Amino acid sequence: MAIDMSFWRDRRVFVTGHTGFKGSWLVFWLGTLGARVTGYALAPPTDPNLFDIAGVATDTAGHILADVRDEARLRDALAEAKPEVVFHLAAQPLVLLSYEEPVDTYATNVMGTVHLLNAVRAVGSVRAVVNVTSDKCYENRGWIWGYRENEPMGGRDPYSNSKGCAELVTAAFRQSFLKAENGVGLASARAGNVLGGGDWARDRLVPDLISHFLAGQPGIVRNRHSIRPWQHVLDPLHGYLMLAEALWREPAAYAEGWNFGPAESESRPVHWVADRLTDLWGDGASWGDAASAAWPHAQPHEERTLALDCTKARLQMGWVPRWDAGTALARTVAWYRAHQAGADIRRLMLAQIEEFSAGSDTLPTVSGN
Repeated sequence: MAIDMSFWRDRRVFVTGHTGFKGSWLVFWLGTLGARVTGYALAPPTDPNLFDIAGVATDTAGHILADVRDEARLRDALAEAKPEVVFHLAAQPLVLLSYEEPVDTYATNVMGTVHLLNAVRAVGSVRAVVNVTSDKCYENRGWIWGYRENEPMGGRDPYSNSKGCAELVTAAFRQSFLKAENGVGLASARAGNVLGGGDWARDRLVPDLISHFLAGQPGIVRNRHSIRPWQHVLDPLHGYLMLAEALWREPAAYAEGWNFGPAESESRPVHWVADRLTDLWGDGASWGDAASAAWPHAQPHEERTLALDCTKARLQMGWVPRWDAGTALARTVAWYRAHQAGADIRRLMLAQIEEFSAGSDTLPTVSGN
């Protein structure tokens, strides 16, 4: 499972969406590995945000503020950077916002993917592309078991549906243009609900709860019985890095879709996460269900149950999740508490990556039953 540090040293890497939560963690990690990263994204989506707090711009060789919907700008940026590996994370990532802005959601998540992959066609340096989509790309049938990579794409809400469309776009480009026999490995990666320090996106369970706790207010939960695959952000990022290495070595064997989710037991209901987060936070933190005053409009549809089957990644790539949901929550709280205390966030993030990479747990696991 170890990442090959020598592979990444001085490797030219292009990351879209590098100013977002997951993108910032990825670029920071790549920086510790010695990669030469060019980032392409809009300005950070929230204030505060991880990109600025952790000074992630210093981990890049090029920091480009631009839109993946701008095909010409994206094409020029790729041509100038001449990357060898591309991670595509730029997206409109929120389910509820997709109901408010469906056109922008499709334009970013679908056409942004088209623009990126079409630009890759013109850059002869690229040998590995990892397109990060979502666990919500599958046609959700309300199953209690995990979805496998060969399940149909779908999605009832605009966000989920746009990610299913992005998967179809990826498959079409792989079969038509970016072919393994030509030395280019193109794969998609589908992760669960990620946790970790530095996420301030609205309408996400953990950032919403912590924002309320920091303000000394009770947290508000919309759908306490919804079940999701919870995982620390480092777990799927570890999968993306391993996948890129595998695509470089054997594009024909790995140019497919891959699930990087938690163990089956870590698909937990929302109330379980809220309870453990309040316990870890302390200071009298509490939460309750959203009342009409807190959520005055009708709640749009969100799937009740979602889980991923990651057998393929385990058997064919040797990837398994390292931190369970309880540990992920503990590390997340540690990050926000450190930020609250004015600690050196870069040092903390490096320590968490080193701990994760070593496969050790210096804090107790708190999953419970």
